[in-house]
Amino acid sequence: MGSDASVTICADANGLAESTAQLVVEAANEAVEARGRFMLCLAGGETPRASYARLACSPYSARIPWDRTWIFFGDERAVPPDDADSNYRMAHEALLSRVPVAPAQVVRMRGEDADAEAAAAAYAVALADAFGTRRGELPRFDLVLLGLGVDGHTASLFPNSPVLLERFRSVAAAHVAAAQIPERLTLTFPVLNAAARVLFLVTGAEKAKILRKALDERATLPATMVRPTDGELIWLVDRAAAALLQVGQAC
Repeated sequence: MGSDASVTICADANGLAESTAQLVVEAANEAVEARGRFMLCLAGGETPRASYARLACSPYSARIPWDRTWIFFGDERAVPPDDADSNYRMAHEALLSRVPVAPAQVVRMRGEDADAEAAAAAYAVALADAFGTRRGELPRFDLVLLGLGVDGHTASLFPNSPVLLERFRSVAAAHVAAAQIPERLTLTFPVLNAAARVLFLVTGAEKAKILRKALDERATLPATMVRPTDGELIWLVDRAAAALLQVGQAC
């Protein structure tokens, strides 16, 4: 593990959700105090669901300035927003529908569009508009939440994907042949590594082996390519996922 990353081990998935909510609240208030708004990028999958549900409840919901918060997504499957496999739907059910964030400040990826390349380009434009970036500039998220797949993928950046080599675009269409839903939209490493803070959320014994590998700086996994150039990298993991680790501090 590189010296610029920290690992925090929580007792269980509930403890991880609690710690995640606390970190989001801290990041939100720091960002609003410093720059007047909070730019948050959400992860999909099942691991963050409990964290989103915790954020939607007291006391955390009341501590986030939702009127100054903008919500984005790290990746999306090629499905409509009401589909059971939609990352947006999961986040909407667990969090967004339960907090006073303006719909105009929730910027989702259009996974339902037939032309994935055009949808990726449209999301890049939406990012530039929201962040006020110019051509050639990367948006800088205040906080990016990410998960870790058992194959080492994160967002929809999978092993051996040509998207891993992307150096310029902030959003790309990805084809994952082995996935149940192969067509995806994903943020790329340039924008992930431009973030002020990246938080990996990892739970479950089935992630123990890949987590140990991901924290080895010699490893070549998509997740190990997330290295903020001027930001903080945090791994928040539960005890089951951390079973094979020799590092980390307790929640």
